[in-house]
Amino acid sequence: MTWEAVLTLMTLGAVLTSLILTRVAADLVLMAALVFLVITGILGPASALVGFANPGVITIATLYVVAAGLKETGAVQWIARRLLGHPKGVTGAQYRMLVPTSLLSAFMNNTAVVAMFIPAIQDWARRLNISASRLLLPLSYAAILGGTCTLIGTSTNLVVDGMLQTRTDIHLNLFEVAWLGLPVLAVGGLYLVFFAHRLLPDRGGVSEELDQVREYGVELEVDGAGPLTGKTIAEAGLRQLTYGYLTEIDRQGRLITAVEPDRTLQAGDKLYFVGAPECASELRRIQGLKPASGSAHKLDIANHQRCLVEVVLGPEFPALGKTIRDSRFRTGFNAVILSVSRGGRRVPGKLGDITFRMGDTLLLEASQQFAEQYRFRRDFLLVSALNDSTPPDFRKAPMALGILLGLVLLSASGLLSIMEAAFLAAGAMIGTGCITASRARRSLDLPVLVVIAASFALGNALTETGAAQTIVSQLMAFGPLTPWAALAMVYLLTVAFTEVITNNAAAVLMFPIAQAIAEQLEVSFLPFAIGVMFAASASFITPLGYQTNLMVYGPGRYQFSDYIRVGAPLSLIVGITSLLLIPQIWPF
Repeated sequence: MTWEAVLTLMTLGAVLTSLILTRVAADLVLMAALVFLVITGILGPASALVGFANPGVITIATLYVVAAGLKETGAVQWIARRLLGHPKGVTGAQYRMLVPTSLLSAFMNNTAVVAMFIPAIQDWARRLNISASRLLLPLSYAAILGGTCTLIGTSTNLVVDGMLQTRTDIHLNLFEVAWLGLPVLAVGGLYLVFFAHRLLPDRGGVSEELDQVREYGVELEVDGAGPLTGKTIAEAGLRQLTYGYLTEIDRQGRLITAVEPDRTLQAGDKLYFVGAPECASELRRIQGLKPASGSAHKLDIANHQRCLVEVVLGPEFPALGKTIRDSRFRTGFNAVILSVSRGGRRVPGKLGDITFRMGDTLLLEASQQFAEQYRFRRDFLLVSALNDSTPPDFRKAPMALGILLGLVLLSASGLLSIMEAAFLAAGAMIGTGCITASRARRSLDLPVLVVIAASFALGNALTETGAAQTIVSQLMAFGPLTPWAALAMVYLLTVAFTEVITNNAAAVLMFPIAQAIAEQLEVSFLPFAIGVMFAASASFITPLGYQTNLMVYGPGRYQFSDYIRVGAPLSLIVGITSLLLIPQIWPF
């Protein structure tokens, strides 16, 4: 081996050790490796930075904007509400969840799908009287399986496709991987529907204890033109909210305090909720509710530019001792007070009659710039914006879904490449107002993009220095391997990598090794590339290998052993199915 190959293998070992044993962020580790390879002269700048211009990486970045447009318009909630329904029993619930999750994950970033489904599934589980822990881990697995069905379903598919294009000039079409993805989804889906809930413990879910948080009262009105009119409280999803509860209904001046789950909502009903600050944010995501206070409509701020903010009144707040009505708060701060909390408890009575006191905590509807604008003003002791509290613009949900459909049709028909179709879709999302330019910028997950792009440098170093060939020679030293046995070895190595480091890094690092094995056996490389693609996505055994697994870890109150108990059989099923079908679909 040359000194360059030795140094590259040492760098690879250091990267893997850092990713497995330390808490240093993956993007920092891989960028450090890239810089080291350039400074030592192992790679030139062009080879080291090739990942940042790779079509797969650019497509992933563009699809973040498309996924954000679907989120901002509430398109995912719109689909989920129509497909989840009211099944009887856990098995039916698993099936009802699997269909929309896998369908959406096939065409948009599965991290975004899981992020938007977690609160919906938690609420749905409560209404069905099913523990959320029986549904959330299968939700993550269903998103992973659904993502394997199309080329844009997961970033791993796009990364491998990008490397195929640049290294072998092979171009996969949008649905080519569906020949394997659909059988894998079917087999894995059957396992999840019939067995996953039997292996998962009933741990309930994480919910806020209302007596331990700041408590507010929020008043909303049933929109006569919305979908909630004529539905019962249970059907509307208002019976068991995550962060609050419905206390009473004001119907044309008549107060209804006994709020039964089968009571039908009518247009104009004023609903009074009590709960944590997040309760207001949770209610804003339900289509068909609008603020009962007319003041919110008088704000000179577009709906998609609003958010919820908490402020604590300081000693220099100018309206101390005045009522909310007399303070002209909306005019002075361009924000509307939704509720007031004092000493951790909501202040009863009509909102306009409440007198301000120092230390009161106000829940406001304001612009997204409010927190930055008033953070250092002496009026408030504390200013804190609630995460993800901008209300979805449900009117544009059909538009966003139409743009996604256009992306699929353009790329599937071959009229445009996936990257070109993604460019048009992202531009359409911004042009039609489904998402603002500033939110589009913030939607880019730069650490993930840096991890993927920087991994290419290590992959190139393995190829250019001959280190990949050295690894292959050591693997083949155990004796001559048949193409299928070599494919199985590549698949198992990739699965092992993806469980302890990120799935994209595993794919990029295994790609040159798989290519060298195919060249040594003098067989087609495509089956090996597909094997790497599917193995890198098949991260089911630990919460570390795939971001969606980590996202459900806390809300489902899972333990590490839960992933092994449910994920190991699923990984085995997916692996056997893939290894049996790959040579049939893409012959050696």
